[in-house]
Amino acid sequence: MMKRKCNSVVAVAVLVVTTLSAASVAAQKQSDEQLLSTREAVWRAWFAGNTEAIEKLVPPESIVISGGEKDWKDQAYVIRSAAEFHASGGELVRLEFPHTEVQRFGNVAIVWSTFVVETEVNGKRESSSGRATEIFVWKHGHWSNPGWHTSSTK
Repeated sequence: MMKRKCNSVVAVAVLVVTTLSAASVAAQKQSDEQLLSTREAVWRAWFAGNTEAIEKLVPPESIVISGGEKDWKDQAYVIRSAAEFHASGGELVRLEFPHTEVQRFGNVAIVWSTFVVETEVNGKRESSSGRATEIFVWKHGHWSNPGWHTSSTK
């Protein structure tokens, strides 16, 4: 009788741990989907010249570094350059992230990616690809993107 009771307790404990583990994995997956959706929204907002969205997603204290460029940039530059790209007739044709890894540290996530971008300006298409390291912070119920570093591979 005692052995049966002990086996029942072990079975219930295993079931609880398994259920909690599955719930944790599901929550992590949903959170990653929201994070990666925010990442894509930042990129698409820039190419669309959506300065209002950029202002919400990229905070004033942001630091932006691009490979091959001497100066570091901030939110004001990101907003200005997005508006200029859009005003020049620039359009996003293709945006892909072939490989992405996410690392989480509490309310901070680092997203490591490769990217492929194709744009068109005045009928001329241009493709570029590279790597991006992006920092995201979960604050006030949403992700923001206060910093990134990109480097071109092509």
